[in-house]
Amino acid sequence: MNPNESSRLVVVSNRLPIVLEKSGSGHVVKSGTGGLVRALTPVLSHRGGVWIGWLGYGEDEVADLKEALGEGSRSVGYDFEPVHLSRQEVVGFYLGYSNSIVWPLFHDLLGYCSFDPDYWYTYLHVNRKYARAVHETTRSGDYVWVQDYQLIHLGAYLRQVDEKRKIGFFLHIPFPPLDIFVRLPWRAQILRALLAYDLLGFQTWRDRRNFLTCLQQLLPEVRITGKGTVVRAEAGDRTVSIGTFPIGIDYRSFASASGGEDVRARETELRSRFGDCKIVLGIDRLDYTKGLPERLQAYKNALERYPDLHRKVILLQVVVPSREEVPEYGSLKGRVESLVGSINGKFGTPGWVPIQYHYRSIPQPELIALYRLAKMAFVTPLKDGMNLVAKEYCACNPGHGTLVLSEFAGAAAQLQRGAMLVNPYDIEGMADTLHAAVMRPDDECRVRMRKLKENIRKQDIFWWVDRYLRAAFDRALGDFPGQEEYLPRMSLQGPNRE
Repeated sequence: MNPNESSRLVVVSNRLPIVLEKSGSGHVVKSGTGGLVRALTPVLSHRGGVWIGWLGYGEDEVADLKEALGEGSRSVGYDFEPVHLSRQEVVGFYLGYSNSIVWPLFHDLLGYCSFDPDYWYTYLHVNRKYARAVHETTRSGDYVWVQDYQLIHLGAYLRQVDEKRKIGFFLHIPFPPLDIFVRLPWRAQILRALLAYDLLGFQTWRDRRNFLTCLQQLLPEVRITGKGTVVRAEAGDRTVSIGTFPIGIDYRSFASASGGEDVRARETELRSRFGDCKIVLGIDRLDYTKGLPERLQAYKNALERYPDLHRKVILLQVVVPSREEVPEYGSLKGRVESLVGSINGKFGTPGWVPIQYHYRSIPQPELIALYRLAKMAFVTPLKDGMNLVAKEYCACNPGHGTLVLSEFAGAAAQLQRGAMLVNPYDIEGMADTLHAAVMRPDDECRVRMRKLKENIRKQDIFWWVDRYLRAAFDRALGDFPGQEEYLPRMSLQGPNRE
């Protein structure tokens, strides 16, 4: 990473990639869930380093915290450094500013935003706390890599005490277009805070374009130079690199696990349960950006218009609990479960339940077994930074499956040549695509799946980290397949059904 061998990779995120579970009189460390954890854990295990973040507990809630973290660090090959947050800080910073302002705004869902000024000040206070933790934990040769929207101001605060520190930032969620971003009361402060980093990374060219447009319109004194994967923004005496780095998965790990005995046994068990029905698979966190009600409406529409699907298809929808303290998420859960009940009540017959719904986290062997089993993955977010479920499905499926993917997922730019793309707001269009995907011959599926697998294999998680760190240390980057601007192949004529 750096010619200085004493340097380390230091990852900073809102949460540590672990959870503590009670074991006898103490606690043990278990790996956390989520895309960021799955993406960066193998990198740090391979390279060594430090991960800094909140553990999810108060400082005094776990008596054996130091011992448990030490044992966990030894088992994974890198160190954990916790940041302690009070309940008030969690409410204002995480539930408030991060998830009631930035998250919905950056996903173009203004109706969910609550622009409370108190959230903003708590967010700044917590970002200072993280910056102090980084300053106290790291040394000058380390490369500090800040992850995601909760910690945008960390770099600016760290810069105040260490002007020459190498600091990078990667945004895992989309960056909104100008007409959405300008609604943020603190828009100029956010842009200036991002310019404190040495390298800004975005998932797609569209996200980077949106950011550069906001810079040019709101901070016209900033000069943009260069073209290609990485451009430069000159702001006063600082030059910031801005690049596009689509995040990947640990392809080899998933592909290898899909052939494991425990996975194959679980797949056989599931197949015996579902019989000859083809499985349409949905796996999502509980979140209003995932398009869950729209997906269920599309499935309902397909059952209404395509009777040949009856008793032949099951939608297996797994919803992973998330942010249950946020009222909007509880309302969404109720709406999803109401739709599931309504569809099953209308179309279900003895021996066939059209939707199998599970509200829980599932262990990885079962997850991979579902990826192997499913004839189709139904991945239809209203907007997504990347969406790693789409990539995991392709890595694990033997080849008979089809990826149906939202045009507004970041992964659509990379996977459009093998996936079937849909507009998640087009209920009938999704229903038509679902029917076509389920009925697609296996031979045709294998041709498309081979293309997807090859793409995902080449641009895996280690490729992502290597490209980012090469850019961070000014090493040459070549072009990569699929980097061109993504333009959806949309029809100008809508449905014309009488």
